[in-house]
Amino acid sequence: MATLSVGLEGRQVKSSNSVAYWTLVVFSFLYFARPEDFIPGMGKIPIEKILGGIALLALIFGLQSRSNFNAWPRELKLLAAMFCWQALCVPFSYYIAGALAVVMEKCVKALITGLLVGLIVDSVSQLRRLIFIQAASVAFMTFASVLLYKGGRMGGVLGGVFDNPNDLAIAIALNFPLCLMFLMLSKNPIVKFLWFAGILVMGRGLMLTYSRSGFLALGVAVMFSLYEFGIRNKRHYLLWIAGACAVLLLIIGPQSYGDRIKSIFSNDVQVYGDAKEERYELLVESLKITMRRPIFGVGPGQFASYSGMWQPTHNTYTEISSESGIPALVLFLLVIRECFASLVKIRKTTLYQQDPDVQMYTSALWAGFAGYLSGAAFAVTATQLFPYFMVGYACALYRLCNEAPQTTALKAADSEKELPTNALPGWMTAWRRSS
Repeated sequence: MATLSVGLEGRQVKSSNSVAYWTLVVFSFLYFARPEDFIPGMGKIPIEKILGGIALLALIFGLQSRSNFNAWPRELKLLAAMFCWQALCVPFSYYIAGALAVVMEKCVKALITGLLVGLIVDSVSQLRRLIFIQAASVAFMTFASVLLYKGGRMGGVLGGVFDNPNDLAIAIALNFPLCLMFLMLSKNPIVKFLWFAGILVMGRGLMLTYSRSGFLALGVAVMFSLYEFGIRNKRHYLLWIAGACAVLLLIIGPQSYGDRIKSIFSNDVQVYGDAKEERYELLVESLKITMRRPIFGVGPGQFASYSGMWQPTHNTYTEISSESGIPALVLFLLVIRECFASLVKIRKTTLYQQDPDVQMYTSALWAGFAGYLSGAAFAVTATQLFPYFMVGYACALYRLCNEAPQTTALKAADSEKELPTNALPGWMTAWRRSS
């Protein structure tokens, strides 16, 4: 790994955020791996409350060294503003108690997740560990679900955030670039094979969900991944491998999957029902509600009851606008925009130029966000934590890249042994003596 990255790794032991970071690791593992769903007796433990307590504890420890709000990345400031607006919408909600519960149980977790990952991660290895937990958990979840599949539309076998087939499909699409990144970063042939097998299983699993939104999201994620990893990073062989894997998945895929995809463009094909007309009505209703209540909406989480349709909007953007008003939607879109802007700025940093791993992380996050934006147009994800983990990853990586040059300058000064002390600047002489 390059000198810049080595300098960042050296801070890991000295970091005052170590307690907060390891608390974040536990939080991430419990959220993604969901051990309570397959360990007997653990399901009786109130994991959701424990997760909230762990997140709050990590935030208290972590913000002690980063309490300067002005130094926060712009994405996190916008995310905090979005949460404040959602909280402000509660008194104007259709059902105040229900909206308050959503804000305090779900929206606050989204904010805490972004803050934790964006502010606490202090080294590239810490960031890598968090991304690995997420990618490996989704791959394992998909493998277990495919292994126990018994027909119909497949949901996550462990339930929770993966229970709904559409939610599982979006998770697969969003994490596909991360798994591909670990496949290319791994040097051990066995580990490479495991990641490759995991990617194939994820493709098979997405087919078994019969999710059209997941199909579109994965398609976008794959295209951006091939461009980032195959064309930009000059690994053109990935294009041929991707083509061969696509043919393989078509061969082993369920026979009715093609009809399911055709139903996106035709009303004459129906597989497991065709909800396009119902989804269209939900979309129209959510837009009408947005126009009627453009400022505060009907309250976070209250669209289903207010509309009388008892279904979510199946669109993240109109979910936010109808429930929390257009200002909340604008803030959400600005958060995503700033993440893309940070990834663009990362490509101009010295750490990105010298560290191939950072290049891979940047490409994976870029492709993941692209897949998420397309899938979010057909799924309800505003209160899930997947996108906010991604926001935190982008913030942390950008911060690490900006902090790297100073560390490298000090290391370069330390290596200039041939210069006499009186020939060095005063600050450098003092630093060498303190070392």
